[in-house]
Amino acid sequence: MPSPRPRRSTVAAGLLALVTAGATVALAPAAAEAAVLPNNFKSVGYLPSWSGDVNAVQYGKLTHINYAFALPNADGTLRAVDNPGKLSSLVSLGHANNVKVSIAIGGWNDGDDSAFEALAGNSGARGAFVNNVIGFVNQYNLDGVDIDWEYPDPGTSANNYASLMQQLSTALHARGKLLTSAVVSEGYYLQGVPTTVFGYVDWLNIMAYDGGSPHANYDWSIASVNGWKARGLPAAKAVLGVPFYSRPGYYTYAALVGMDPANANRDCATVGGSQECYNGIPTITRKTQWALANAGGMMNWELSQDSTGSTSLVSAIYQTVTGGTPPPTGRTGPITGIAGKCVDVAAAGTANGTAIQLYTCNGTAAQSWTVGGDGTLRALAKCADVTSGSTANGAKVQLWDCNGTGAQVWQAQSNGTLRNPQSNKCLDATDNGSADGTRLQIWDCFGGANQVWRLPA
Repeated sequence: MPSPRPRRSTVAAGLLALVTAGATVALAPAAAEAAVLPNNFKSVGYLPSWSGDVNAVQYGKLTHINYAFALPNADGTLRAVDNPGKLSSLVSLGHANNVKVSIAIGGWNDGDDSAFEALAGNSGARGAFVNNVIGFVNQYNLDGVDIDWEYPDPGTSANNYASLMQQLSTALHARGKLLTSAVVSEGYYLQGVPTTVFGYVDWLNIMAYDGGSPHANYDWSIASVNGWKARGLPAAKAVLGVPFYSRPGYYTYAALVGMDPANANRDCATVGGSQECYNGIPTITRKTQWALANAGGMMNWELSQDSTGSTSLVSAIYQTVTGGTPPPTGRTGPITGIAGKCVDVAAAGTANGTAIQLYTCNGTAAQSWTVGGDGTLRALAKCADVTSGSTANGAKVQLWDCNGTGAQVWQAQSNGTLRNPQSNKCLDATDNGSADGTRLQIWDCFGGANQVWRLPA
């Protein structure tokens, strides 16, 4: 990961949105889980220990954050992490916003990977390293580990890396923790990651930057990910890394936009008489669209280099994935659909399993819905729920105790639909009906009149 400090590449973005005909409301996912994006799409961002304010992170648009870096010693111990208070704050804020936080171990480290070489090649040191990593994860209440060995060589080094990853996988997965790894984009070191590792990791963060001409251009970056897939990496485990900085001068994207806001829509700009190339909003959007269809997520190096507001690259990824923008939650009132009918709790019942239906708007509590910050739609102190957590067309929507499961998460799309990410289906009025009592269900999203909803203004 590129950086003035240890490392050469890394991860970014994404989350949820609700659109109405005059008001927009964001829905976030259940508090006990990471942010939910379509098809478990991941938006991963790295946050360095030496840069960036944890309070400025756009948590609502990310699913995972990797804190960079902890460094290993040759005997399997870990060096003291920089800014431990910052890490603790990141974990607290991340978990409060449904984002999972991992520790990234390694980094570019001025090209010195001797500690990894030594510990991975010694069974005793390897075991000590795994134990120390588990201790670190427990100490900081982390959700996982991102191994960023830059880079194991083909041959003996690669085999030792595989042994290390196998042991880490066993230990971390047994505890419900994640194991990921940042890997090179192309070339000689590609073979330093044996294909057996694909089965040990939850995904690979592919550092598709610091290459190509111009820097990290679309075709070169996509070819990098396809190179990994050609080796057998499942698409769902391929996370496409994008840079939030330029080459050759390493200007941050935020600095480039600060020089000229129009730079947000370019990939190259002249700075101090030389050309600096990076990824602007159009290319980030195009890469995200490709990743939605062909990969498992997007990653960025790194969050503190992003701009804010309408030019933010994290926002560009989020908006591409969700088809919307994230306005405030907490609005209460009627939700209307086809023929202007209201989403209604049958007979104002409060028992679990009470039908949710269409009905003539009447201003009662049975038609007063609150858009929750946890991704829920709430009425009568309960949640709109897909029966039995089903993902099948025609599964009915009911009232149920709020429980933080994917069956109760709803995301609004730019076309006015409400999508349940667990099933990847939309809230739907059965048989295109608009009569009082028409049951609501989930169905393949197609944006018809019976799937378009107006949320509380």
